[in-house]
Amino acid sequence: MSDTELQRRCHTVFPGHRQRRPAELFAAMAAWCERHDVDHDVYGNGALVQEFEARVAALLGFEAAVFCISGTMAQVTALRLACEDRGSRLVALHPTSHIFGHERSNFQMLDHFQALSVGDRYRPWTHADLAAVPDRLGAVKLEIPMREIGGQLIDWDELEAIKRHCRTQGIHLHMDGARLWEAAAGYGRDAAAIAAGFDSVYVSLYKGIGGLGGAMLLGSRAFVDRCAEWFRRQGGNVIHRSPYIVAAAMQFDERLAAMPAYFARTQWLFEVLRGYPQLRVNPAAPQANMLHLHLPASRERALAVRDVLAREHGVWMFNRAAHGALLDTSVVEIYVGDNLLALPDDAVRAALDRFALALADSGPG
Repeated sequence: MSDTELQRRCHTVFPGHRQRRPAELFAAMAAWCERHDVDHDVYGNGALVQEFEARVAALLGFEAAVFCISGTMAQVTALRLACEDRGSRLVALHPTSHIFGHERSNFQMLDHFQALSVGDRYRPWTHADLAAVPDRLGAVKLEIPMREIGGQLIDWDELEAIKRHCRTQGIHLHMDGARLWEAAAGYGRDAAAIAAGFDSVYVSLYKGIGGLGGAMLLGSRAFVDRCAEWFRRQGGNVIHRSPYIVAAAMQFDERLAAMPAYFARTQWLFEVLRGYPQLRVNPAAPQANMLHLHLPASRERALAVRDVLAREHGVWMFNRAAHGALLDTSVVEIYVGDNLLALPDDAVRAALDRFALALADSGPG
């Protein structure tokens, strides 16, 4: 049985939003299209796509935005062109950057740019980390929030100092804003205030928003238009973008409005987790609506425990597990969305009781 099938059988699901099956999702999309008299775009030309691009750009304070089929394509393209503009092929990346960890060396294999790992992989960047780089940088990429270290945010004063540094040094500052909407609640500032001072920003249409997929790249009109041309060169110019835009647009307002509630629920969950000392939480206090749990069990044991709880008790605790730095430990992510928001408090505590007990009974390894 696949993970998706096993999760679907559970009545208590911790991470993320409820996943609608294709028939239900497509029916909702069809109904939304009927209400809004939607037509397909043709290679991005059409009211639906162009109006949504303009809306996202205005929301974040940019001149323009363009749809891209994936954040992976959007970001390396933006950084390549930024480096061309600045006369340096060197990009500063945090050691936990998505580009390093999840993109199969695309920047190197496709000769987009040269990458420099900057900072401590277990800590957010500081201005001092960047200022210590002696090389001439073409671009800097910041992830806000930083998923691989539990959704941590760069300290606001440090972020402002980094913005000033890049501006005075003539460095293109790009944001990996895959979860930018989630960061707004943690910072207590709107997304436009966070994005101010960046030269370009990527946002996801499916992570916190819950769409089918796709991304938006924002910047000046001239920069965005050049990136769009490079998306075409790389095979990203799908004939109809409408399914991706509809899936995002039909729930966009609802998801953004819910971000403060997701964050408040994360803060509540963090306090509850204090009662389970074997479940060690990163960060030390929530900074976005996600947490990482460091477990006293190997990755294989953690997944086995997850599946037993799902089959026998209808409880789905997490999606994926990663190996921990120490032997017989692992790390799992809890993204707090509609599922945890809807669960009664007692159901959350009961699930954590079962999970902690199962981990203890499983022993090491």
